[in-house]
Amino acid sequence: MADAPRPKIRVLVVDDHQVVRRGLRTFLEVQDDIEVVGEAADGDAGIAAAEDLRPDVVLMDIKMPGTDGIEALRRLRELANPARVLIVTSFTEQRTVVPALRAGAAGYVYKDIDPEALAGAIRSVHAGHVLLQPEVAVTLLSPEEQGAPAGRGGSLTEREREVLGLIADGRSNREIARALVLSEKTVKTHVSNILMKLDLADRTQAALYAVRHGLVDG
Repeated sequence: MADAPRPKIRVLVVDDHQVVRRGLRTFLEVQDDIEVVGEAADGDAGIAAAEDLRPDVVLMDIKMPGTDGIEALRRLRELANPARVLIVTSFTEQRTVVPALRAGAAGYVYKDIDPEALAGAIRSVHAGHVLLQPEVAVTLLSPEEQGAPAGRGGSLTEREREVLGLIADGRSNREIARALVLSEKTVKTHVSNILMKLDLADRTQAALYAVRHGLVDG
């Protein structure tokens, strides 16, 4: 008996440029496992569409008229919308990367990303990973980034540092458990301890901290 086909990853595209939305839709709709379920031209419309359509992944631009992408991210988080948000933007400055990650973005890539890599990024964030395009990670190495103080990293055990590095590498708890030969329950405990010790809110901030302090290759 043949296996039932996997449900497609449902994607919402939020960008104020019609040509960008059309281009993304055209490319993504030829992917066997991805379905574009809607489009929106600004942050407010994107929030409404995300609430109505309940997509798995939202591709979100940052600079849009009215409500921008970062504010839309914050509001989706307040609404407890389960969609994973992947920022797709032309803005490369650190002052936009860090707020987006802190607002709850699951990933950040630039609009010049290779189309196949974008499809891979969508699959990655849908699987629960944190995805930072290498060029984005490099911008986070600047000392102006206002993340957790570097000194707090010294309070981590060697095992916690290993787990943190794997979080920043985009690994799920299951993958970390397999890599370190631990139970998933033990990994969850390590993750909780890391967030508590570094005073971080979630895995995205943990990944940001790890990149900022050289615990993962950019």
